[in-house]
Amino acid sequence: MILASLSSSPRRLATVGLIALLAAACAVPMNAPTPSPTPEPTIPPTAPAYTLGPTPGVCPTAAPPAMAAGATATVTMTTNFGTIVIKVDASLGPNAAGAFTALASCGYYNNVLFHRVVPGFVIQAGDGEYARLPDYDPDKLGLGGPGWTITDDPVTTAYKRGTVAMANSGSANTGSSQFFIVLSDTAWTSTTPTTYSILGNVTSGMDVADKIAQVPLGGDPADSTTPQDMPLVPVVITGTTVTTP
Repeated sequence: MILASLSSSPRRLATVGLIALLAAACAVPMNAPTPSPTPEPTIPPTAPAYTLGPTPGVCPTAAPPAMAAGATATVTMTTNFGTIVIKVDASLGPNAAGAFTALASCGYYNNVLFHRVVPGFVIQAGDGEYARLPDYDPDKLGLGGPGWTITDDPVTTAYKRGTVAMANSGSANTGSSQFFIVLSDTAWTSTTPTTYSILGNVTSGMDVADKIAQVPLGGDPADSTTPQDMPLVPVVITGTTVTTP
């Protein structure tokens, strides 16, 4: 799925220690990344192998229902860089909110890598098919999802720092599990697409998102088919919890 330089071209492997990360095809419109400062040392993820949450088999096999009108939920997402808390709000995008909450509830995002980082723009994760440790697929990283898609929600508010929205493949009604967090109030310009369903906002942990945005990024500058926005250290969602009022 993609929101950016917008093609699903073959990727070449980049290896750092035991983890090789490729950037996503499910992305966001591409702004030129700026040089990344050296990040604080990170400990490789030690989360247990993925399960389907406390009750095996609860992850949806078809698009979940839209979140009920007026409903909200809090998704607390732990990563190996810290904790990000997201307020999911049906008034912003009921289909995206319903899908994101359902997947967070069943453990779909556990041990999934942030596969795309564009400093000053977005960080992106949610490929539970090909970007999950320990059995991620570096040749398809960022190309996967849960096997179903949702209907796009109308976008009725601006993308700003802390906005959480669904990535898509560049075509209508192709969002599913991949999401991104906007890093700056000025990230979206008049030429940036506004077709990514908004599902909520970060209420705590934008400092963690900023740390993630500082990781070293890689790719082969001489090869236009290799993404320049892939993290060269593992950035991993180690768990999610969902609470409702």
